[in-house]
Amino acid sequence: MLLTFLLLFLLPLLLHAAWWTLQDRPASWGRARWESAGMLQPPAEHPGALVRVFAARTGGLKGIVAHHSWVVVKEQGAQRYTRYDVVGWGRPVRIDGWAADAFWYSNRPELVAQFDDEAADALIPRIRAAVEAYAWSDHGTYKPWPGPNSNTFVAHILRAIPEAGVALPPTALGKDYRDSGLFAGFAPSRTGLQVSVFGLLGLTAAWVEGIEVNVLGLVAGFDLRRPALKVPGFGRLGLATT
Repeated sequence: MLLTFLLLFLLPLLLHAAWWTLQDRPASWGRARWESAGMLQPPAEHPGALVRVFAARTGGLKGIVAHHSWVVVKEQGAQRYTRYDVVGWGRPVRIDGWAADAFWYSNRPELVAQFDDEAADALIPRIRAAVEAYAWSDHGTYKPWPGPNSNTFVAHILRAIPEAGVALPPTALGKDYRDSGLFAGFAPSRTGLQVSVFGLLGLTAAWVEGIEVNVLGLVAGFDLRRPALKVPGFGRLGLATT
């Protein structure tokens, strides 16, 4: 068991940490890029309804192991996007704190999922209701590890729309944290099963999420639906999710 942990979890994490520390990173929050990455058209040029799920590496040493995720919606004919995030200061749930497709701590967003027109129209009311129902929206409820954090929030939204078939990146640390702590039941997509112990230990086996083994929030596994390996630190290595 120790050798398995070293090979599947610790070794990839150390390799990614070595690579990460050699990259040119902003020295502080204030020096990082937060402007639009140009991944979305101006709202007026996209008259239909839209839903996007984005994720980007976090800053500092957290970026070695974790992504930050958020959700963007726009109703048909609306002249603006609405972005939903959770952050670790002030009131956790933020609406339009940044441009819908902004860099996160200078890291370019990755598109996790997209829905347009009628598909988006059907999802948006349930997404907005899930945001309102999020349990950890008061000051002081955010915890970077093991959760509840920004990925716990997005995972909560995705559980409200299981037919969307969206799986967060394996590096979305906190996605498996549940309000009951101990959990055994359906995976968020409801296409398989999940067991989780406070988001620190767990196993997921589902068609959408794939096979994921969670140890201390680090995830190793594989995806058969869109073939890819899930490697601690590096994240998803294989076909894109969209």
